[in-house]
Amino acid sequence: MAAATDAIAGLDGATPALIIVYATVRYDLPELLRAIRTVTGDAPLVGESTAGQLANGTLMKPGSGVSVLAMTAGDYRFGFGCVEHLSETGGVAAGRELARTARAGIGPDGTPFATLMIFTDGLANEQQTLVTGLHQVTGAAIPVVGGAAADDRHLSETFVFFGDQALSDAAVAVWIGSDHPIPVSVGHGWHSIGLPLLVTKTDGQVVEEIAGRPAYDVFDEHIRRGNADETDHLRPGGYYSTHAFGMIEPDGSHLIRGVFMTDDRIHTFSPLPVYAAVQIMGCNPEDLLTMSRDVAKRAIGDRDPSLMLVFSCIARMDILKDRAAEEAAVLQEVAGDVPTFGVYTYGEFARTTSVAGYHNATVAAIAL
Repeated sequence: MAAATDAIAGLDGATPALIIVYATVRYDLPELLRAIRTVTGDAPLVGESTAGQLANGTLMKPGSGVSVLAMTAGDYRFGFGCVEHLSETGGVAAGRELARTARAGIGPDGTPFATLMIFTDGLANEQQTLVTGLHQVTGAAIPVVGGAAADDRHLSETFVFFGDQALSDAAVAVWIGSDHPIPVSVGHGWHSIGLPLLVTKTDGQVVEEIAGRPAYDVFDEHIRRGNADETDHLRPGGYYSTHAFGMIEPDGSHLIRGVFMTDDRIHTFSPLPVYAAVQIMGCNPEDLLTMSRDVAKRAIGDRDPSLMLVFSCIARMDILKDRAAEEAAVLQEVAGDVPTFGVYTYGEFARTTSVAGYHNATVAAIAL
Protein backbone atom coordinates (compact mmCIF):
# COMPACT_ATOMS: atom_id res chain seq x y z
CA MET A 1 0.00 0.00 0.00
CA ALA A 2 2.92 2.34 0.61
CA ALA A 3 3.90 2.28 -3.08
CA ALA A 4 0.32 3.04 -4.11
CA THR A 5 0.03 5.85 -1.55
CA ASP A 6 3.24 7.46 -2.80
CA ALA A 7 2.08 7.15 -6.42
CA ILE A 8 -1.27 8.80 -5.74
CA ALA A 9 0.35 11.52 -3.64
CA GLY A 10 2.48 12.44 -6.64
CA LEU A 11 -0.66 13.52 -8.53
CA ASP A 12 -1.27 16.41 -6.10
CA GLY A 13 -4.97 15.67 -5.82
CA ALA A 14 -5.63 15.08 -9.54
CA THR A 15 -7.77 12.11 -10.54
CA PRO A 16 -5.77 9.12 -11.80
CA ALA A 17 -6.65 7.82 -15.26
CA LEU A 18 -4.24 4.88 -15.34
CA ILE A 19 -2.46 2.78 -12.72
CA ILE A 20 0.43 0.50 -13.78
CA VAL A 21 1.62 -2.14 -11.30
CA TYR A 22 4.69 -4.37 -11.53
CA ALA A 23 5.32 -6.97 -8.82
CA THR A 24 7.28 -10.07 -7.94
CA VAL A 25 5.35 -13.36 -7.85
CA ARG A 26 6.46 -13.78 -4.23
CA TYR A 27 3.39 -11.77 -3.25
CA ASP A 28 -0.17 -13.03 -2.99
CA LEU A 29 -0.98 -11.10 -6.16
CA PRO A 30 -4.80 -10.89 -5.90
CA GLU A 31 -4.44 -9.67 -2.31
CA LEU A 32 -1.77 -7.19 -3.39
CA LEU A 33 -3.98 -5.76 -6.14
CA ARG A 34 -6.96 -5.45 -3.79
CA ALA A 35 -4.77 -3.54 -1.32
CA ILE A 36 -3.52 -1.20 -4.05
CA ARG A 37 -7.07 -0.49 -5.19
CA THR A 38 -8.09 0.53 -1.69
CA VAL A 39 -5.74 3.45 -2.33
CA THR A 40 -6.21 4.04 -6.08
CA GLY A 41 -9.97 3.42 -6.14
CA ASP A 42 -11.68 2.52 -9.40
CA ALA A 43 -8.97 3.96 -11.66
CA PRO A 44 -8.13 1.44 -14.42
CA LEU A 45 -5.26 -0.79 -13.32
CA VAL A 46 -2.97 -2.86 -15.57
CA GLY A 47 0.45 -4.45 -15.23
CA GLU A 48 2.22 -7.77 -14.80
CA SER A 49 4.43 -10.00 -12.70
CA THR A 50 8.12 -9.38 -13.27
CA ALA A 51 11.75 -10.49 -13.16
CA GLY A 52 12.79 -7.15 -11.75
CA GLN A 53 11.75 -3.53 -12.04
CA LEU A 54 13.36 -0.13 -12.48
CA ALA A 55 12.24 3.34 -11.48
CA ASN A 56 13.99 6.69 -11.61
CA GLY A 57 17.44 5.20 -12.08
CA THR A 58 17.14 2.48 -9.42
CA LEU A 59 17.09 -1.25 -10.15
CA MET A 60 14.85 -3.60 -8.16
CA LYS A 61 16.23 -7.11 -8.65
CA PRO A 62 14.13 -10.25 -9.25
CA GLY A 63 12.26 -11.56 -6.25
CA SER A 64 11.74 -8.24 -4.54
CA GLY A 65 9.25 -5.45 -4.48
CA VAL A 66 6.29 -3.84 -6.11
CA SER A 67 6.25 -0.67 -8.24
CA VAL A 68 3.15 1.47 -8.75
CA LEU A 69 2.73 4.28 -11.26
CA ALA A 70 -0.27 6.62 -11.20
CA MET A 71 -1.00 8.79 -14.25
CA THR A 72 -3.52 11.46 -15.03
CA ALA A 73 -5.00 11.57 -18.52
CA GLY A 74 -3.15 14.74 -19.51
CA ASP A 75 -3.03 14.96 -23.29
CA TYR A 76 -3.99 11.30 -23.71
CA ARG A 77 -7.10 9.15 -23.89
CA PHE A 78 -6.94 5.57 -22.65
CA GLY A 79 -8.90 2.51 -23.71
CA PHE A 80 -8.52 -0.93 -22.16
CA GLY A 81 -8.91 -4.54 -23.20
CA CYS A 82 -8.35 -7.97 -21.68
CA VAL A 83 -8.44 -11.41 -23.30
CA GLU A 84 -8.32 -14.61 -21.27
CA HIS A 85 -7.69 -18.21 -22.37
CA LEU A 86 -5.03 -17.29 -24.93
CA SER A 87 -4.12 -20.92 -25.57
CA GLU A 88 -7.73 -21.78 -26.47
CA THR A 89 -8.54 -18.60 -28.38
CA GLY A 90 -5.33 -18.57 -30.41
CA GLY A 91 -2.98 -15.64 -30.76
CA VAL A 92 -4.38 -14.10 -33.93
CA ALA A 93 -8.00 -14.11 -32.76
CA ALA A 94 -6.99 -12.90 -29.30
CA GLY A 95 -4.95 -10.07 -30.80
CA ARG A 96 -7.86 -8.90 -32.93
CA GLU A 97 -10.24 -8.94 -29.96
CA LEU A 98 -7.75 -7.18 -27.72
CA ALA A 99 -7.12 -4.35 -30.19
CA ARG A 100 -10.80 -3.82 -30.98
CA THR A 101 -11.82 -3.73 -27.32
CA ALA A 102 -9.05 -1.33 -26.32
CA ARG A 103 -9.70 0.97 -29.28
CA ALA A 104 -13.43 1.08 -28.56
CA GLY A 105 -12.67 2.28 -25.04
CA ILE A 106 -11.63 5.76 -26.17
CA GLY A 107 -14.94 6.40 -27.93
CA PRO A 108 -16.18 6.50 -31.53
CA ASP A 109 -14.33 9.68 -32.52
CA GLY A 110 -10.88 8.29 -31.79
CA THR A 111 -7.73 10.39 -31.92
CA PRO A 112 -5.36 11.36 -34.76
CA PHE A 113 -2.56 9.15 -33.36
CA ALA A 114 -2.25 6.18 -31.02
CA THR A 115 0.13 3.60 -29.59
CA LEU A 116 -1.00 0.23 -28.23
CA MET A 117 0.67 -1.00 -25.02
CA ILE A 118 0.30 -4.69 -24.17
CA PHE A 119 1.10 -7.08 -21.32
CA THR A 120 0.96 -10.85 -21.90
CA ASP A 121 1.47 -14.14 -20.11
CA GLY A 122 5.21 -14.57 -20.58
CA LEU A 123 5.02 -18.37 -20.91
CA ALA A 124 2.32 -18.39 -23.60
CA ASN A 125 3.21 -19.67 -27.06
CA GLU A 126 1.13 -17.01 -28.80
CA GLN A 127 3.38 -13.94 -28.51
CA GLN A 128 4.14 -13.30 -32.19
CA THR A 129 0.73 -14.49 -33.43
CA LEU A 130 -0.89 -12.10 -30.94
CA VAL A 131 1.03 -9.23 -32.55
CA THR A 132 -0.15 -10.46 -35.95
CA GLY A 133 -3.75 -10.25 -34.74
CA LEU A 134 -3.19 -6.74 -33.36
CA HIS A 135 -1.71 -5.69 -36.70
CA GLN A 136 -4.76 -6.95 -38.59
CA VAL A 137 -6.87 -4.44 -36.67
CA THR A 138 -4.50 -1.52 -36.18
CA GLY A 139 -2.51 -1.62 -39.41
CA ALA A 140 1.07 -0.43 -39.64
CA ALA A 141 0.25 3.11 -38.52
CA ILE A 142 -0.29 2.16 -34.85
CA PRO A 143 2.93 1.16 -33.03
CA VAL A 144 2.84 -1.59 -30.42
CA VAL A 145 4.97 -1.68 -27.27
CA GLY A 146 4.94 -3.77 -24.11
CA GLY A 147 6.29 -6.75 -22.23
CA ALA A 148 5.69 -10.44 -21.55
CA ALA A 149 5.19 -11.12 -17.85
CA ALA A 150 7.87 -12.93 -15.84
CA ASP A 151 8.12 -14.87 -12.59
CA ASP A 152 11.59 -14.20 -11.17
CA ARG A 153 13.17 -16.83 -13.47
CA HIS A 154 11.09 -19.72 -12.10
CA LEU A 155 9.53 -20.32 -15.54
CA SER A 156 6.48 -21.74 -13.77
CA GLU A 157 3.54 -19.30 -14.04
CA THR A 158 3.30 -15.63 -14.97
CA PHE A 159 0.47 -13.16 -14.54
CA VAL A 160 -0.99 -10.03 -16.10
CA PHE A 161 -3.02 -7.58 -14.02
CA PHE A 162 -6.42 -6.16 -14.92
CA GLY A 163 -8.34 -4.33 -12.24
CA ASP A 164 -8.06 -6.50 -9.13
CA GLN A 165 -7.40 -9.68 -11.12
CA ALA A 166 -4.08 -11.50 -11.59
CA LEU A 167 -4.58 -13.62 -14.72
CA SER A 168 -2.48 -16.31 -16.39
CA ASP A 169 -2.97 -17.40 -20.02
CA ALA A 170 -4.18 -13.87 -20.70
CA ALA A 171 -3.23 -10.54 -22.27
CA VAL A 172 -4.09 -6.93 -21.42
CA ALA A 173 -3.93 -3.87 -23.68
CA VAL A 174 -3.99 -0.10 -23.22
CA TRP A 175 -4.88 2.01 -26.24
CA ILE A 176 -3.08 5.34 -25.81
CA GLY A 177 -4.81 7.92 -27.97
CA SER A 178 -3.04 11.20 -28.67
CA ASP A 179 -3.03 14.34 -30.79
CA HIS A 180 0.63 13.71 -31.62
CA PRO A 181 2.69 10.62 -32.54
CA ILE A 182 4.05 8.42 -29.73
CA PRO A 183 7.05 6.71 -31.32
CA VAL A 184 8.33 3.36 -30.05
CA SER A 185 12.09 3.15 -29.63
CA VAL A 186 13.72 -0.30 -29.66
CA GLY A 187 17.19 -1.85 -29.89
CA HIS A 188 19.19 -4.83 -28.68
CA GLY A 189 22.96 -4.30 -29.07
CA TRP A 190 23.68 -7.86 -30.27
CA HIS A 191 26.07 -8.71 -33.13
CA SER A 192 26.08 -11.59 -35.59
CA ILE A 193 28.56 -14.48 -35.50
CA GLY A 194 29.21 -16.26 -38.79
CA LEU A 195 27.23 -16.33 -42.02
CA PRO A 196 23.44 -16.46 -42.44
CA LEU A 197 21.89 -19.91 -42.03
CA LEU A 198 18.56 -21.41 -43.09
CA VAL A 199 16.19 -23.06 -40.62
CA THR A 200 15.20 -26.31 -42.34
CA LYS A 201 13.08 -28.16 -39.75
CA THR A 202 11.10 -27.12 -36.68
CA ASP A 203 8.51 -28.56 -34.35
CA GLY A 204 6.70 -25.66 -32.72
CA GLN A 205 9.29 -23.91 -30.58
CA VAL A 206 11.87 -26.65 -31.11
CA VAL A 207 14.45 -25.92 -33.81
CA GLU A 208 15.37 -29.37 -35.11
CA GLU A 209 17.57 -28.64 -38.12
CA ILE A 210 19.60 -25.75 -39.49
CA ALA A 211 20.99 -26.10 -43.00
CA GLY A 212 19.97 -29.76 -42.90
CA ARG A 213 22.03 -30.52 -39.78
CA PRO A 214 20.99 -30.98 -36.13
CA ALA A 215 20.31 -27.51 -34.78
CA TYR A 216 22.05 -28.19 -31.47
CA ASP A 217 25.30 -29.10 -33.23
CA VAL A 218 25.22 -25.98 -35.41
CA PHE A 219 24.50 -23.69 -32.45
CA ASP A 220 27.15 -25.33 -30.27
CA GLU A 221 29.84 -24.99 -32.94
CA HIS A 222 29.11 -21.30 -33.44
CA ILE A 223 29.14 -20.26 -29.80
CA ARG A 224 32.50 -21.93 -29.24
CA ARG A 225 34.06 -20.28 -32.27
CA GLY A 226 32.51 -16.94 -31.36
CA ASN A 227 33.49 -17.02 -27.69
CA ALA A 228 36.53 -19.30 -27.44
CA ASP A 229 37.74 -18.02 -24.07
CA GLU A 230 34.51 -18.58 -22.17
CA THR A 231 31.72 -20.79 -23.46
CA ASP A 232 28.14 -19.72 -22.81
CA HIS A 233 27.12 -21.34 -19.53
CA LEU A 234 23.48 -22.35 -19.23
CA ARG A 235 21.33 -20.24 -16.94
CA PRO A 236 18.56 -21.67 -14.69
CA GLY A 237 15.81 -23.00 -16.93
CA GLY A 238 18.40 -24.14 -19.48
CA TYR A 239 18.70 -20.92 -21.44
CA TYR A 240 21.78 -19.34 -22.94
CA SER A 241 22.48 -15.79 -21.84
CA THR A 242 25.08 -14.38 -24.23
CA HIS A 243 24.13 -16.22 -27.45
CA ALA A 244 20.85 -16.38 -29.33
CA PHE A 245 19.32 -16.62 -32.79
CA GLY A 246 18.87 -13.47 -34.83
CA MET A 247 16.07 -13.81 -37.38
CA ILE A 248 17.03 -11.66 -40.35
CA GLU A 249 14.43 -9.05 -41.28
CA PRO A 250 13.95 -7.75 -44.87
CA ASP A 251 15.89 -4.57 -44.01
CA GLY A 252 18.86 -6.62 -42.72
CA SER A 253 18.15 -6.07 -39.03
CA HIS A 254 17.73 -8.93 -36.57
CA LEU A 255 14.87 -10.00 -34.33
CA ILE A 256 16.51 -11.65 -31.32
CA ARG A 257 15.13 -15.06 -30.37
CA GLY A 258 16.38 -16.34 -27.03
CA VAL A 259 17.51 -19.97 -26.88
CA PHE A 260 17.08 -22.62 -24.21
CA MET A 261 17.91 -26.31 -24.15
CA THR A 262 16.22 -29.51 -22.92
CA ASP A 263 17.79 -32.93 -23.58
CA ASP A 264 20.05 -31.64 -26.36
CA ARG A 265 17.11 -29.98 -28.11
CA ILE A 266 17.23 -26.30 -28.97
CA HIS A 267 14.10 -24.29 -28.18
CA THR A 268 13.19 -20.67 -28.83
CA PHE A 269 10.73 -18.55 -26.84
CA SER A 270 8.80 -17.90 -30.04
CA PRO A 271 8.71 -20.32 -33.00
CA LEU A 272 11.12 -19.73 -35.87
CA PRO A 273 9.45 -20.24 -39.25
CA VAL A 274 10.79 -23.00 -41.47
CA TYR A 275 13.12 -21.49 -44.08
CA ALA A 276 13.71 -18.42 -41.94
CA ALA A 277 17.16 -16.93 -42.42
CA VAL A 278 18.99 -16.64 -39.11
CA GLN A 279 22.41 -15.87 -37.69
CA ILE A 280 23.88 -16.89 -34.37
CA MET A 281 24.18 -13.75 -32.26
CA GLY A 282 26.55 -12.72 -29.48
CA CYS A 283 26.72 -9.73 -27.17
CA ASN A 284 28.71 -7.99 -24.46
CA PRO A 285 27.77 -5.62 -21.62
CA GLU A 286 29.19 -2.46 -23.19
CA ASP A 287 27.15 -2.85 -26.38
CA LEU A 288 23.98 -3.54 -24.41
CA LEU A 289 24.42 -0.40 -22.29
CA THR A 290 25.23 1.70 -25.34
CA MET A 291 22.01 0.51 -26.95
CA SER A 292 20.00 1.29 -23.79
CA ARG A 293 21.32 4.83 -24.01
CA ASP A 294 20.43 5.09 -27.71
CA VAL A 295 16.92 3.71 -27.14
CA ALA A 296 16.28 6.28 -24.41
CA LYS A 297 17.57 9.13 -26.58
CA ARG A 298 15.27 8.15 -29.44
CA ALA A 299 12.29 7.78 -27.10
CA ILE A 300 12.77 11.26 -25.65
CA GLY A 301 13.73 12.84 -28.97
CA ASP A 302 13.18 16.57 -29.16
CA ARG A 303 9.96 16.43 -27.16
CA ASP A 304 9.29 17.45 -23.55
CA PRO A 305 7.60 14.35 -22.08
CA SER A 306 6.46 13.75 -18.52
CA LEU A 307 7.39 10.06 -18.31
CA MET A 308 9.42 7.33 -20.03
CA LEU A 309 8.12 3.74 -19.90
CA VAL A 310 10.75 1.02 -20.41
CA PHE A 311 10.52 -2.71 -21.18
CA SER A 312 13.79 -4.63 -20.84
CA CYS A 313 14.61 -8.33 -20.79
CA ILE A 314 15.80 -10.42 -17.85
CA ALA A 315 18.41 -11.84 -20.26
CA ARG A 316 20.02 -8.40 -20.40
CA MET A 317 20.29 -8.36 -16.63
CA ASP A 318 21.91 -11.80 -16.73
CA ILE A 319 24.45 -10.63 -19.31
CA LEU A 320 25.26 -7.44 -17.41
CA LYS A 321 25.69 -9.40 -14.14
CA ASP A 322 27.14 -7.08 -11.48
CA ARG A 323 26.67 -4.14 -13.85
CA ALA A 324 22.90 -4.70 -14.10
CA ALA A 325 22.09 -1.54 -12.15
CA GLU A 326 23.89 0.50 -14.80
CA GLU A 327 21.05 0.03 -17.28
CA ALA A 328 18.56 1.76 -14.98
CA ALA A 329 21.10 4.52 -14.31
CA VAL A 330 21.87 5.05 -18.00
CA LEU A 331 18.19 5.29 -18.89
CA GLN A 332 17.61 7.87 -16.17
CA GLU A 333 20.73 9.82 -17.12
CA VAL A 334 19.37 10.27 -20.64
CA ALA A 335 15.87 11.06 -19.38
CA GLY A 336 17.19 13.77 -17.07
CA ASP A 337 14.37 15.14 -14.96
CA VAL A 338 11.81 12.92 -16.71
CA PRO A 339 10.80 9.98 -14.45
CA THR A 340 11.51 6.48 -15.76
CA PHE A 341 9.38 3.44 -14.95
CA GLY A 342 10.21 0.00 -16.26
CA VAL A 343 9.94 -3.75 -16.05
CA TYR A 344 12.18 -6.75 -16.74
CA THR A 345 10.31 -9.26 -18.85
CA TYR A 346 10.34 -12.65 -20.61
CA GLY A 347 10.01 -10.89 -23.97
CA GLU A 348 9.46 -7.41 -25.34
CA PHE A 349 6.96 -6.01 -27.82
CA ALA A 350 8.00 -3.29 -30.22
CA ARG A 351 6.31 -3.13 -33.59
CA THR A 352 6.66 -0.01 -35.66
CA THR A 353 6.11 -0.58 -39.39
CA SER A 354 6.37 -4.37 -39.80
CA VAL A 355 4.06 -7.20 -38.72
CA ALA A 356 6.79 -8.82 -36.60
CA GLY A 357 7.18 -7.24 -33.22
CA TYR A 358 8.03 -9.78 -30.52
CA HIS A 359 11.63 -9.67 -29.28
CA ASN A 360 13.94 -11.28 -26.74
CA ALA A 361 16.94 -9.73 -24.96
CA THR A 362 15.89 -6.31 -26.24
CA VAL A 363 14.96 -2.97 -24.68
CA ALA A 364 12.00 -0.85 -25.80
CA ALA A 365 10.70 2.51 -24.59
CA ILE A 366 8.06 5.17 -25.17
CA ALA A 367 7.89 8.68 -23.73
CA LEU A 368 4.52 10.17 -22.75
